[in-house]
Amino acid sequence: MAEGPMSVGGQAILEGVMMRSPHSLAVAVRRPNGEIVVKEDRWVSIWERARFLRKPLLRGAVVLFESLHNGMKALTFSAEEAGRGLDAESPDAKDQAPLSDMALFGTILLSLAFGFALFAALPHFLTWLAGTVLGNASLASGKDLGFQIVDGILKIGVLVGYLALISRMPDIQRVFQYHGAEHKSIYCYEDGKALTVDNARSYTTLHPRCGTSFLLITVVVSILLFSAVFPLLPTLSETKWLNQLAYVFIKVPLMFPVAGIAYEMTRLSARHPGNPIVRVFTWPGLQLQHITTREPDDTQLEIALVALQMTLRREMALQAGVALQAQQEPVVFASYPAFVAATEPPVHGIALAA
Repeated sequence: MAEGPMSVGGQAILEGVMMRSPHSLAVAVRRPNGEIVVKEDRWVSIWERARFLRKPLLRGAVVLFESLHNGMKALTFSAEEAGRGLDAESPDAKDQAPLSDMALFGTILLSLAFGFALFAALPHFLTWLAGTVLGNASLASGKDLGFQIVDGILKIGVLVGYLALISRMPDIQRVFQYHGAEHKSIYCYEDGKALTVDNARSYTTLHPRCGTSFLLITVVVSILLFSAVFPLLPTLSETKWLNQLAYVFIKVPLMFPVAGIAYEMTRLSARHPGNPIVRVFTWPGLQLQHITTREPDDTQLEIALVALQMTLRREMALQAGVALQAQQEPVVFASYPAFVAATEPPVHGIALAA
């Protein structure tokens, strides 16, 4: 199954991979006993209900929010499945309930708040403090181009440092291996090759459409946009630290156009990967992926290929005029060969969700 390509993206999770295509979202996780559990269903974007959000510069924020929502749900599912094989040692594991919608929303908000505090507020105040201590009026202003450049450099430093730090954790290293498996399998699909472990193994783990690259592009765009907007702002408080805090919160709504512009730039780079200018533009993000991806083993490639094939299965069935049923419960396969055997032919010949 390698007809295409259509737009497919993914995310590494705990012992698994999530894949999303225009009409399908699939999550594949390997349990501790070696079983592969797959959850796949039709994906309906916010765009289907509010088509104006498809417009350039608006769709980036939609994609970011949907990615956070889907990623959190996939992580919750993978954490539950990763603990199922440990019931004997952890009796409480089987009693865990999935997060409610409110709990999921709260988790997303907390994650966003943590990310904003670490990658936006901290660099802003460090730059302002440096300007205050050094007596540099530009850095102490919180508005000038010099401030935004130093702030952006600190953002990149915090981002790289944070990723390098968590990459030393064994569990995160395995997630980064699955991240590499996700990229390899997508490359294999985009290259029109059969989706097999042997074919996927030869590809690089670095992909220009990766979310890691998107984060770096977002920082660069924020420097440019903030440099244009902030010099126009008045002083909002005579108390200097309160004035800077107000500037930090002004950045919150500005992140929507930043995400929109960054998304369009990422799409453009994916369409013209061979362009010399695009190569220069995407090079820093690809280098950052040396931290966030690791070379996967064959068992991890299997999981990525399962998620990808289940996603494409629905897409190809829709193209063939076959309406697949909604998958009410996850499907469990004893092994990867069992999955391959059950999905031959791999499109709509087998009703796995029946």
